[in-house]
Amino acid sequence: MRFLDLAATSAAVGATSGRRAKVELLADALRRLDPHEVAAGSGWLAGELRQRQTGVGWASLRDLPPPAAEPTLTVSAVDAAIDEIAAVHGAGSQARRRALLHALYAAATADEQRLLTGLFLGELRHGAQAGLLADAVARAAGVSVAVVRRALLLAGDLRAVAVAALGGGAAALAEFGLRVGRPLAPMLAQSASTVDEALAATGLPAVVDVKLDGIRIQVHRSGSDIAVFSRSLDEITARVPEVVAAVRSLPAREIVLDGEAIGLDAAGRPLPFQQTSSAAARRAGSNAGAPVAPAVRAAAERTGETVLTPYFFDLLHLDGADLIDLPGRERWAALRGTADASLLVGRMEVDDPERAGEAFAAALDAGQEGVVVKAPDAPYDAGRRGAAWVKVKPRHTLDLVVLAVEWGSGRRTGWLSNLHLGARDPGAGGFVMLGKTFKGLTDELLRWQTERFLGLAVERGDWVVRVRPEQVVEIAVDGVQTSSRYPGGVALRFARVVRYRDDKSAAEADTIDAVRAIHVGRSPG
Repeated sequence: MRFLDLAATSAAVGATSGRRAKVELLADALRRLDPHEVAAGSGWLAGELRQRQTGVGWASLRDLPPPAAEPTLTVSAVDAAIDEIAAVHGAGSQARRRALLHALYAAATADEQRLLTGLFLGELRHGAQAGLLADAVARAAGVSVAVVRRALLLAGDLRAVAVAALGGGAAALAEFGLRVGRPLAPMLAQSASTVDEALAATGLPAVVDVKLDGIRIQVHRSGSDIAVFSRSLDEITARVPEVVAAVRSLPAREIVLDGEAIGLDAAGRPLPFQQTSSAAARRAGSNAGAPVAPAVRAAAERTGETVLTPYFFDLLHLDGADLIDLPGRERWAALRGTADASLLVGRMEVDDPERAGEAFAAALDAGQEGVVVKAPDAPYDAGRRGAAWVKVKPRHTLDLVVLAVEWGSGRRTGWLSNLHLGARDPGAGGFVMLGKTFKGLTDELLRWQTERFLGLAVERGDWVVRVRPEQVVEIAVDGVQTSSRYPGGVALRFARVVRYRDDKSAAEADTIDAVRAIHVGRSPG
């Protein structure tokens, strides 16, 4: 298949709003791939490279050669070229990688170059996520969507599922089974702004789990062999000895568990996510007072490392029996019978909204992130945000001031995109930088803010445009974390644009004290 045809499909999908039309476009492209091209091509249509690490970043993609006038590249040729780029290591690797990258881009047309850049930077936003690709694979192969989604759950690899479906149909997909030691795509939760809204999706009775602000873990044990996988299905076993110790203490021969690992302070309260996520890289002595499982404590004392405690909320396999198709209440009963209570996430069964609200308030009072409301009759579903699990957490909003804006790349080339955000400092005067975001920006907002900030520009660079600190923007954040990168000592977590506030002046923006209040768990108001 010509690489240009895949680029054309990507562009067409991005320009199409209807889900059904997107699926048809993607399915048509999948059908036209040669068998040996399906693994790479299906991944590209989902915005992912088959090669996880290529060594190509922003700096590598500057000063690229002009596009080719005529298309000559095939899907196979591009995949082979990226393989060669990803394999470059050692002395002189930077120059060698640059030469290979320039050769690939020189052979690519303008449309092909745009697709390549989106893939290398992980910023291919044409609206074809894994769930949409699963539907397209089913359409292209002539099999049911349910069969594809089940295979995706068990395989955890969209490319492998696409190869099986297009090469062998339903029979090949049926060969996928839960294999202890091979990670599954985790079940996900959709979001709701209130507990009542979550209950409207799950129904009553429901189960309310405490939502920990930790690292999602999936743990597989077969005899003495234990493997721990992250949400992205990367193996992290060596980084979490406490998790390994906890699972080794369970009375099971074969087991697959789903849960979170979280850092605790000396009083047993959760550490900020930033500290949990970097615990493996910055071990600094155990928290001797934290109330954690004995096996976890023993592992920490042996290694002298910070405690990273696992809490499990689901059981997918136990001693030869797959549980994923069972209702949640049966899986959770099996989990309670297998793991010590100290290793289980906090859970409350509720039959009315008032009880659910009490569980939410209790979770927040304990310093946790929120709750996940779950339908007890639902099976464990493949990496989807269905109505069976719904997360609820408080959302903080801040009115901040734009200090500078970066020029966009890829499909945002020519527009000012990434915002530099600052809080007002009433003591010292001026504004304190807190971080950057390009999340939540529509094409309409990109056009508006480009004109607006060029009008406020005080310094125009090739990469960053610095502006007069006048424009206020409302930013939603999931939290605030400690940061040595910014002068205020804190940074925004998962910042995204809500709206521009033309009704507020910069003198009315939120202060750095309000931001720090969120960091320590107080209301900024």
